[in-house]
Amino acid sequence: MAISRAAELSLPAAGTYEIDPAASTVRFDTRAWGLLRVRGMFTIRQGRITVAETSEASSVDIEMDAASFASGIPRRDNHVRSSDFLDVERHPSIHFRSRGLEQSAQVALLRGELTVCGVTEPVVVTIGGLLGEGERITADGTASIDRYAFGVKKARGMAARRLKITLDIVASR
Repeated sequence: MAISRAAELSLPAAGTYEIDPAASTVRFDTRAWGLLRVRGMFTIRQGRITVAETSEASSVDIEMDAASFASGIPRRDNHVRSSDFLDVERHPSIHFRSRGLEQSAQVALLRGELTVCGVTEPVVVTIGGLLGEGERITADGTASIDRYAFGVKKARGMAARRLKITLDIVASR
């Protein structure tokens, strides 16, 4: 059953689905100097989607590797991994845990908490698509992250404050 609009979202079969890190991606898109587009990704260490009988009781739990930050420019990547930004030695993981899926006729929202650099803040992921077939789920979503909210404030004016996050998730029972 292909799902393309939030108004048509229906939950896959109840159960626990393990996220496949090799088949799933967490991408970011931001700007440097206000002009230059910066794109890249993080890898997922592990994750789980628990589909309950109701969408409100369902949950998502994802752990990403902070040191996997990759934009294609090694010098920038190493700087972002340093204590100036992600401080991966002290904070090796980025963690998202949802508090349930809310659906309306117009949109599906996954509300949760994101922990970056030891700071936890609320985040809303807009679900763009969901496909559940047998023992497998594929889902995609987007979120806007304010890095300042997580205390990542270095290079104001050089690195954008907000990052667009795009998730493409594959999970199986």
